[in-house]
Amino acid sequence: MKVTLGQYLASIRNDRKMSLRQVEESSCKEVSNAYLSQLENEKILQPSPTILNKLAEIYKIDYVTLMELAGYLPAVGNRTASERHGRIATFAEHNLSPEEEAQLMEYLQFIRTKKRS
Repeated sequence: MKVTLGQYLASIRNDRKMSLRQVEESSCKEVSNAYLSQLENEKILQPSPTILNKLAEIYKIDYVTLMELAGYLPAVGNRTASERHGRIATFAEHNLSPEEEAQLMEYLQFIRTKKRS
């Protein structure tokens, strides 16, 4: 199941422990808290590239990822399962503790083992 732009933005904002108002202030009111709420709740599906760029700067995340999720760029996921896509792991944008990273790796190993069965 593919992560939506709204889900991704909400996840990153929560990981950064920022409120909607804090993002608004960090953007010098370029992104209102109401607008961001609509993005996160998928009332707005394709914000302008300018808004995406501002959010990428605030969250310190990859702008290209946001452009892909908003549908401006083709998704990299159109490759076969055996091809390496060279992208950063899904949770790389989150500030994971070493313990959380280890747990994710264990879970990945478990999923891969189940698929082979």
